[in-house]
Amino acid sequence: MDAALYDVEGGFYQRGGAAGRRRDFVTSPELGSLFAAVWARTLDEWWDELGQPDPYVVVEAGAGSGTLARQLLAARPACGPALRYVLVERSARLRDEQNGRLPLELPAFVLGPSSPDSKNEEDESPRHVPGRGPMVTSLAELPALSFSGVVFANELLDNLPFDLLEWRDSGWHEVRVGSAGDDSDELIEVIVPAPAEVAAEAERFVSDTPIVGGRIPLQRQASDWLRRARALLECGRVVVVDYADTTAALARAPWTSWLRTFRRHQPGLAPLDRPGSQDITCVVATDQLAAIHQPTAASTQAAWLSLHGMDELVAVARAAWHERAAIGDLEALRVRSLIAEAKALTDLQGLGAFQVLEWVSE
Repeated sequence: MDAALYDVEGGFYQRGGAAGRRRDFVTSPELGSLFAAVWARTLDEWWDELGQPDPYVVVEAGAGSGTLARQLLAARPACGPALRYVLVERSARLRDEQNGRLPLELPAFVLGPSSPDSKNEEDESPRHVPGRGPMVTSLAELPALSFSGVVFANELLDNLPFDLLEWRDSGWHEVRVGSAGDDSDELIEVIVPAPAEVAAEAERFVSDTPIVGGRIPLQRQASDWLRRARALLECGRVVVVDYADTTAALARAPWTSWLRTFRRHQPGLAPLDRPGSQDITCVVATDQLAAIHQPTAASTQAAWLSLHGMDELVAVARAAWHERAAIGDLEALRVRSLIAEAKALTDLQGLGAFQVLEWVSE
């Protein structure tokens, strides 16, 4: 999965795969500007809770081509003068796309002293100058220094590689990847007994005996990501938005319902077919993340957006639509689009059912 998605030459994201209406799949930011507007309000709220630190570091992990960042900055959050916005994106091609969308600066300038010409009076070292934000930079991985602020990931963890296990009469087995042989490029599943420590880990999350053939993901990379993200924070929060369920629920469901592929907004082929040609995604096991640290808060995306001010924004849009519908100008079209976007973002048969998990550090 790692190679199929992220290989520097043949990986899906390096070969042009991405989120977007004209690409392979749509995430919440691609629907319009409303999702980012709510996030901008929420970042202001959390900034106030932290005592309005400057710098206020916000790390967006899995930032793609920068759609959410661009829209969020366009919303002009009040925390802007203190904001240090860090896009983290593994794909070099998508980082290149960010360059055309955002005013990127060197990481050392954004995360270090904000003016190399400004010196501390006592030791002549470069110092931080408040009020210089918003400043934006891009990295291939999470930053190495700690800070006060926010780390958030919108639909990232479902793209992180995982181990796949299957229950058979004799216990848990690993589903590995092998070659069909005979000079064939075909990849096949190879089922082998799981090592004792792997089987024990599976039994932590699935206490009842699954049906024969039941499968689960062991999402160690997602757990490691959460561990690293939490370690970055002096104070603030980690926020994860993704489609999610428990490991036990996944064991009871057909595995093809939670391990899926996409290409051009359509279901793709089997995960081992034509690697690099399609997105591979897996429902996030919330209990495995909770085993690292229990979330401070958990809700659906629909409830979270409502809690953080989306209803107020939509009410303003509706009032503007009633006022300008007869005119039919660009502003009328814009607010009508916001109303439609709100419905999609809160649809409990779709994006609205996503889970929003928060881990607060104080």
